[in-house]
Amino acid sequence: MAFSGALTLTDLNDFITPSQACIKPVEQTNAEPQSTGVASTEIHIDSTGAYHEVPTEPSSKATGKKLQQAQISLNDCLACSGCITSAESVLITLQSHTEVLTFLESNTLVDEGDRKMPVISIAPQSLASLAAAVSSRTSVPTCPRQILRRVRAFCETALGFAHVFDTTLARELALREHVKEFEERRAQPESSVGQLPMLASACPGWICYAEKTHAEMLPFIAQTKSPQQVMGTLVKNWMGQTWGKLPHEIYHVSVMPCYDKKLEASRSDFYNSVYSTRDVDCVITTGELELIFQDKGWDLHLPVDGEMDELLPADWSNKSPTVSAAVFPELITHPGTSSGSYLHSIITHITATSPTPLALSVKTMRNSDHEEYVLRRESDQVEVFKGAKCYGFRNLQNVVRRVGRERGVRVGSGAAGKLAGRGVVRRAKKSGDEMERGYDYVEVMACPGGCVNGGGQLKPPTASTSLDAEGYQRDWDDTGVMQNAKWGDKEWTKKVEESYWSVTQRQDQDADRIERLVGWVLDDLCPTDEGLGDVDVCAENEACRKRLFRTNYRAVESDIVGLAVKW
Repeated sequence: MAFSGALTLTDLNDFITPSQACIKPVEQTNAEPQSTGVASTEIHIDSTGAYHEVPTEPSSKATGKKLQQAQISLNDCLACSGCITSAESVLITLQSHTEVLTFLESNTLVDEGDRKMPVISIAPQSLASLAAAVSSRTSVPTCPRQILRRVRAFCETALGFAHVFDTTLARELALREHVKEFEERRAQPESSVGQLPMLASACPGWICYAEKTHAEMLPFIAQTKSPQQVMGTLVKNWMGQTWGKLPHEIYHVSVMPCYDKKLEASRSDFYNSVYSTRDVDCVITTGELELIFQDKGWDLHLPVDGEMDELLPADWSNKSPTVSAAVFPELITHPGTSSGSYLHSIITHITATSPTPLALSVKTMRNSDHEEYVLRRESDQVEVFKGAKCYGFRNLQNVVRRVGRERGVRVGSGAAGKLAGRGVVRRAKKSGDEMERGYDYVEVMACPGGCVNGGGQLKPPTASTSLDAEGYQRDWDDTGVMQNAKWGDKEWTKKVEESYWSVTQRQDQDADRIERLVGWVLDDLCPTDEGLGDVDVCAENEACRKRLFRTNYRAVESDIVGLAVKW
């Protein structure tokens, strides 16, 4: 679908690969001095793919030397303005499934007292993708909870992980902090910069895009951490306390539906300089986890003992249980969207705290990835809240333009986009005799279809009828992507979405029990003298809460000059 010049902000598509100008100069240290008369050399490549510099003259006494391979680290990616989002085609050396396997192997070789505790956390969207794949291959319905139990059995027995969790408790904490931040912004003066609309912050692709191309949007983006990073805080701090481990004594791996989560985990904001460790040490995608299954010869289609059992609910009214999979709440259910339900959490909060009854209406805009949600007072139909769900960069362009227009912000490219004025109020446009309300909140995700359609998810089965070595109808390449598969297939995304919502609520997930658990977590992380589990008292400790659950963003200045891009 093409856009007119008036609508197009930047050269965007829903699948963005790194720029042609993504370059990291090779730094040569301790270079050998060149002397006159030295024979000329040329580069040879041996059978292993290694590069060697050898003399061109047979009579030369100079010997050849092996050249080092240039590498691009994640920090280089984050500091570079040559691309917009995503590391699908960027060489990433420290965030891969091979790195995880290498660590697990080396960890067993050190003395037991010096070993790190390996912990892995899995996003519910990744579990839904695996469940949909297993169901389609066997024609036997398999739910994400069964997959979680099978993955846990695999990670603990075959890989040696000490604990395996999903990230839904972290999502609950993130949503609560998200609502708090929204209320803080709504309480600010109308003319405040960065007040409303608040834009969701859980998608690292959207954050990277805003930092590099639309810095004028940064004041509007929520500073609440994503569930992945909140989970990192829980594992390295809260759970570490109950296990008697310091943050650097835990190796935390997360399984995510998105490649951009690798970049998010590598941000300097999420590095603990005291213990020299990251909240999330390594991120692998759903597809990479599938590759580990293949590497270890594990069949995810086979059931494991107890995969359908109900776990006994833990008594979170005291601090006696040690955090483990046996007492940790599994796959907490929620209403809303499969991308975190950020918009729905705001709507639920406003509805619950409103002094008068409110009615919700939903309007589909250009497509199902762009919907508007309006709350009106039932008594007089006055709008009290207007939000939107916006998935995919094509829809995102129009939302960026609209937010800029409503807030009096000049929409530009990169850090050049500046606020047009600091005393502006949100503008509204006329619609007949009424003034149309501007957005109060937008749930933004870079991928069309949301997180269930992330670039790191399993692709749909191929049309080929040939079976691979494991008996599956798929054709994997070396990167973990099926060669004949199509990313963004709507029918396949629909199946993953259905799998996501097939999770049923368990007996340990009533609201009171989850609230007590959240209170325990906050009380441990933000100690108070007011007693255990008092969420409101803990929330007053703003410095502690914001340090744990919020972050910051910064504009990335572009150093690429127009026609300097090499093709």
